[in-house]
Amino acid sequence: MRNLKIIVTTLTSLSFEKILKLLRLTLPHPLFSLLGLYATLKSFALAQKHFPKTHSNNGVGNAFRHSLWTCLIMMYCCKISSPKKAIEYCKRMTDLHEELFPNKPLEKKMDLHNNQVGMDYFMELLPGVHRQFFETSFFVEELKNKAKTAKVLKNMDDDFKGSLVYLER
Repeated sequence: MRNLKIIVTTLTSLSFEKILKLLRLTLPHPLFSLLGLYATLKSFALAQKHFPKTHSNNGVGNAFRHSLWTCLIMMYCCKISSPKKAIEYCKRMTDLHEELFPNKPLEKKMDLHNNQVGMDYFMELLPGVHRQFFETSFFVEELKNKAKTAKVLKNMDDDFKGSLVYLER
């Protein structure tokens, strides 16, 4: 119920133009959209469980949540479609999130970077596991390990390919 309230509050805060952008993403792909919403809720719940103090700010938990979010979107969408279509949708959905809910430039860079880390990690696992057999547990422990070695993003020129990044408080 709490999650439903958050979703409704979030949607009502969007301008008409932003709602149209969201509809352009969701209407052509209703199943992907439902799976993406489920992945969003699940990644929030898991981030809250594993990183209760930093998942909702720009800390390590946020980095974990963004990378897990993209892994889960990819996992669910790959169960009903091809990895190529899943990654295209995942990228569009997560990029649109940054457009609909703008952050400061460094925060946006951090979120987009961590999203990419998640997508890359999923694609790295894909050749070894049939996409129908992926489970959430495949991602959680490794992304928690990546969170332990996350790097502090200090400026727009920093490039920590493959590592999760976060902002210092």
